[in-house]
Amino acid sequence: MKSAQIIVAAAILIVGGAVLAIEYGLVKWWPVHKENETERLLSLHPYRNDGLGIEMQVASGIYGKVASFPGGVKIHRPRFIGAGPSITITSQPNPDHGFEFSPQILAIWETEGVQKGIRDYRFEHAQVMKRDAALIWQYKNRRMLLTLREITPDRIIEANCNAGDESNEPLYMQACESSLRTLKMAGPEPPEPAEPGIQEIPGPPIR
Repeated sequence: MKSAQIIVAAAILIVGGAVLAIEYGLVKWWPVHKENETERLLSLHPYRNDGLGIEMQVASGIYGKVASFPGGVKIHRPRFIGAGPSITITSQPNPDHGFEFSPQILAIWETEGVQKGIRDYRFEHAQVMKRDAALIWQYKNRRMLLTLREITPDRIIEANCNAGDESNEPLYMQACESSLRTLKMAGPEPPEPAEPGIQEIPGPPIR
């Protein structure tokens, strides 16, 4: 009986020690693993498409297969089950031939979330690689979607990015944003804004 008690006590000590060792390993290993995985997914890879006249940096978590179609391209990382994260880029003519989006269209995009009751809608009018651009976040088709629209006098590029069925959607949306903010369009760059000159105000006439 005493021998059996010793064996049980030894087994409890061994199992308990193993559990503590595993917990300690997880506490030490998991944050480092998570940080390394985040860095890997967000690391950028160059991509260029002469047909669309663009170049950009695509996050590793999204970059995978490239599928071209008339007027656009899809960059995506396949999954065994479900849809993977993707960026779909299309081009269309710019009918106004301007370097900037009109105030009217910007106002429509800015208020569309309220007008249509779109969940998690957010609009940002921004400069992307020295060009006028708009970024729109919205919840669509059960996923968060980030849309970039960027303009040159000849055309407008639209890039749509989503996390697909990845469980860590915020991380992949971060990958979407870091990728789209690098999109550079070929063509003449906008003129530099003129610096305000010194205006002389004439004084009263001398009598």
